[in-house]
Amino acid sequence: MSLIAQRFTVVKAVSQQHFCALRAMSTIARVLRYGEFGEPAKVLRLQEEAVPEPKDGEVLVRTLGAPINPADINTIQGKYPVKPVFPAVGGNECVGEVVSVGGGTSGNQFKVGDRVVPFATGLGTWRSHAIYAAAQLMKVPAGIGVAEAATITVNPCTGYRMLKDFVSLQPGDTVIQNGANSACGQAIIQLCRAWNIECVGIVRDRPEFGQLKAYLKELGASEILTEEELRTTKLFKDGIFRKPKLALNCVGGKNALEMSRQLDQAGVMVTYGGMSREPVTVPTASLIFKDLRFVGFWMTRWTKENASSPQRAEMFNELFGLIDRGLKAPAHEFIPFENYVAAVTNAESIQGFVGKKYIFSF
Repeated sequence: MSLIAQRFTVVKAVSQQHFCALRAMSTIARVLRYGEFGEPAKVLRLQEEAVPEPKDGEVLVRTLGAPINPADINTIQGKYPVKPVFPAVGGNECVGEVVSVGGGTSGNQFKVGDRVVPFATGLGTWRSHAIYAAAQLMKVPAGIGVAEAATITVNPCTGYRMLKDFVSLQPGDTVIQNGANSACGQAIIQLCRAWNIECVGIVRDRPEFGQLKAYLKELGASEILTEEELRTTKLFKDGIFRKPKLALNCVGGKNALEMSRQLDQAGVMVTYGGMSREPVTVPTASLIFKDLRFVGFWMTRWTKENASSPQRAEMFNELFGLIDRGLKAPAHEFIPFENYVAAVTNAESIQGFVGKKYIFSF
């Protein structure tokens, strides 16, 4: 063996010994990382990395559950407005348990065993352990379930803000929404029930429509219509429900157009998604004679603009209180972290009568 080869062998052995020593002393995290845009099942890689001890102002968290949201899939595909810096870690939402807190006083609002959620965006939550700045974390009240806590910062917050920020709704008013079986749609239905607002939901027709309708009405929907039924409904014309002041649109295309025709004078349509990939078309008469408004909403932008606002703290306090009184996570399934290929594949092509949320378990 040459002298260079001998030195390389020695260095390699020392490196392996160093890693083994580091592994013995450190927490080892499993992380889903990707280094290029593409289909998640192809570009994601499950890796291991050593996690250092937290410093002053930092908290080491063990992840308990991390959901897969449509925006997570779109981000990995490169189709989302937010572009990560590579290599990137997937995920934008989770709940975890505090393992240790850094020395000093900056993070002493947390103690070992506390359950927390990160409420900053773009942190990469598909990992078994992570170091977070204390300022990036929010304590979860005792008694909140893993699924409810893991999914609180996206869908319930989106529904909450859209119901609060665009129209002054009063008990007995009506909201109409499409995509009512989506995770956000399920949150909106339950929020409307809690606030005594009538919620009429629109879903695509399907063989198990009766089962879906029963499920969503059990959550609190006032009525559920298919897209075909929406075109001919007399719910509002006959005064069964007040004409909607607010329409929430995550589909677009003809579906959104039909919802806009049901809006009351000076009503508002808020668009927060485009599942049909068809544009929202607005009849001129709706703008001139009905004075309708059409606006967009993006929860990520709202969060960045209101990171430390009183409105944000008030929202989470109310949501935690509603969860304590029965607000449920969307229909979901926990899936082991190591089964990530099946999880992200299933999340891209959700089957069944209701939008199921896949949540990584660790």
